[in-house]
Amino acid sequence: MANNAKPFADMATMMQQFKVPGFDMAPIIESRRKDMEALVEANKTVYEAVQALARRQTEIMTETTQGLQDSAKRLSGGGAPDAALVGNAYQKAFADMKELAEMVRKSQIDAMAGITARATQSVAEMKLLMQPK
Repeated sequence: MANNAKPFADMATMMQQFKVPGFDMAPIIESRRKDMEALVEANKTVYEAVQALARRQTEIMTETTQGLQDSAKRLSGGGAPDAALVGNAYQKAFADMKELAEMVRKSQIDAMAGITARATQSVAEMKLLMQPK
């Protein structure tokens, strides 16, 4: 039965059955393990960013709702709508959208940084493996 906790152990066992003389599979398996670890880390980064984005969107929605309620109270109390109120609301909405976009941009950069670093390492590992011994 496969050990789900250590999928690469099963892969290593399987690869040993197909040994080719003069060809060591261990470095290749180790390299692929590192690739998977980089993908897992990138996924964790993205997951955490999505959670932070959802939290911030909830905060923005709460702030906006509170602002609408305050404006409605002011207007129902006989206050007249003014251009500053509309302008401030527009500026706040624009700033919030910009903040959310920046959060998304940063999370993409963070996730890709690990994958890019691992890809660079993987290419270097493959070059070493391809060199004649």
